[in-house]
Amino acid sequence: MSGTSLDGVDGVLLDCPAGGRPPQVMAHAARPFPAGLRAEFLALNTSGPDELHRSALAALQLTALSADVVADLLQSTGLRASAVRAIGAHGQTVRHRPDLGYTQQLSAPAALAERTGIAVVADFRSRDVAAGGQGAPLVPAFHRAVFAVPGEDVAVLNLGGFANLSLLFADGRTLGFDTGPGNALLDHWAQRHTGQTFDADGAWGAGGTAQPDLLRAMLADPYFSRPAPKSTGRDDFHPAWLDRHLASQTARSTPRDVQATLSALTAKSVADALLHAMPHISQLVVCGGGARNADLLRRLQAALPAVPCHLSEARGIPAEQVEAAAFAWLAQQALQGLPGNLPAVTGAAGPRILGAIYPA
Repeated sequence: MSGTSLDGVDGVLLDCPAGGRPPQVMAHAARPFPAGLRAEFLALNTSGPDELHRSALAALQLTALSADVVADLLQSTGLRASAVRAIGAHGQTVRHRPDLGYTQQLSAPAALAERTGIAVVADFRSRDVAAGGQGAPLVPAFHRAVFAVPGEDVAVLNLGGFANLSLLFADGRTLGFDTGPGNALLDHWAQRHTGQTFDADGAWGAGGTAQPDLLRAMLADPYFSRPAPKSTGRDDFHPAWLDRHLASQTARSTPRDVQATLSALTAKSVADALLHAMPHISQLVVCGGGARNADLLRRLQAALPAVPCHLSEARGIPAEQVEAAAFAWLAQQALQGLPGNLPAVTGAAGPRILGAIYPA
């Protein structure tokens, strides 16, 4: 998995036992994005010259990194490629427009199958979009398989570049949606003003003060009040969106104050959406790269004072491994001919088998 934070490729080796027992992560490996590839993926989020050629080259470079991660996993476990049933390869999202009937994840699954000698399942989102769905989030079904607690309303928050919630109700219902920005704007602002690709531990933003007027203006964006099913990405929340809000400020904020406000935006938008959708929540499980941002987690807990918030490792899977594990699980669903989407989450016309299969 390479998510919207654009930090690199995470891979896991997932054991999916028979008999309904929860899947188990056996190993984890990661490779960071070279700076040039990260910049290219960011650039491909908007129109530019020679996009088709550049997209193909970026997809091949991503595939090479993914193949390296697969090799690392096999080496660390001593397994041969033949022992692995399939690779679930999500690809890198560069455009997400379900309102126009498409979503675009760059990948080269045929090349990955050739390089690894393992079957590849890819292109998970497009079938759900074709069926009238948002194509996201796709992880709630996996979250129920590993994080549900009998008799409790449990929520799972994935803090990637954008934040999404899975709502696991005690009565068996599962809902989910994107709440809005996660790390994407925080990372952008940190890079612009510190030269670092992210604000490590949220330490830089923790030294700022959230600006109430700016926060209110950003929270007035129509996306936050839109009912689910809904999904979002850089097509909605991007640097120009932030710059427009900053330009309309009557008083100028320091860069650290803006970072603090962006952190408050993520925390407040998550908390508001969660308390509205699941008023009797018993616990919140947090995963994704943003789970390592201590300032963001402090703000989130402050916005949810009555809700115990804990990281996913307390439930058996470290925060940075959950989404990769979800797409391994979705690959298994595809190979078994089972649906991977939840229509109540995405808004699709019905359950659909997700993904295209590239045999070894």
